[in-house]
Amino acid sequence: MNIQVLFGTETGNAEMVADDIVDALAHEVEISATDMSKFQVAGLNAETFYIVVCSTYGDGELPNSAQPFFAALESEKPDLAGLRFAVFGLGDSFYATFNRGSEIIAERLVALGGRQVGERGAHDASSGELPGDIAMQWAKEILAAI
Repeated sequence: MNIQVLFGTETGNAEMVADDIVDALAHEVEISATDMSKFQVAGLNAETFYIVVCSTYGDGELPNSAQPFFAALESEKPDLAGLRFAVFGLGDSFYATFNRGSEIIAERLVALGGRQVGERGAHDASSGELPGDIAMQWAKEILAAI
């Protein structure tokens, strides 16, 4: 099985979480991580399982590196029927827009025909827990579900 982790980040935390997920699953599957800003929407395919890791920025907006990917989804409107993905978000429950960035991406992928697998994972910066620890456990649960 081939898994592609796509991360959208503003400060690098989502990239660190993506790298933790790759490290946690690399002995079981073929997996790599890519910044969403460097990934072309045309490269999405149904043979690959996608794990999207995305932070939330500002007032519930996508981080800078996720914006070109999202804009391409909006303009190109690819048919994502058959595409499966899971989403892990980073945010702070202090804010009303907690984890909205990951929700925005998930909603768009579903609207284009993709199928979300499992519950959206979430890290709360107010929890005091390390995001990588939460994400690695979540990713192992997703891997068992696919």
